[in-house]
Amino acid sequence: DITDSFIINNVPMASIVVGDIGDYMKPSEFALKSAYPNPFNPTTSLDLSIVDAGLVNVSIFNVLGQKVDELVNSYMNAGYHTMTWDATNFSSGMYFVKVNAASGDVAVQKIMLIK
Repeated sequence: DITDSFIINNVPMASIVVGDIGDYMKPSEFALKSAYPNPFNPTTSLDLSIVDAGLVNVSIFNVLGQKVDELVNSYMNAGYHTMTWDATNFSSGMYFVKVNAASGDVAVQKIMLIK
């Protein structure tokens, strides 16, 4: 069903986008939001905001600095992304999530797995 018209109830809150909506919705800054839940068992979600498209690596490290898992190692478009780490096969303890983006941005976050 195609509509020729629509009603805007709140004009001050309305936005008109001319061009690519993806450019309009693109994050203004790189960020790794707090994992949720944290502490967790056995899965946690990570929200990532990427300003520029490119190669992104998201890896999990143990407290000794050893890489124990890799969630992403691929091209990602600019935008908002959610990843889930399933730590079912890992021991309880503290881990670190490290994000490296093509733009040179890096973020590290501590997460706690409790079984």
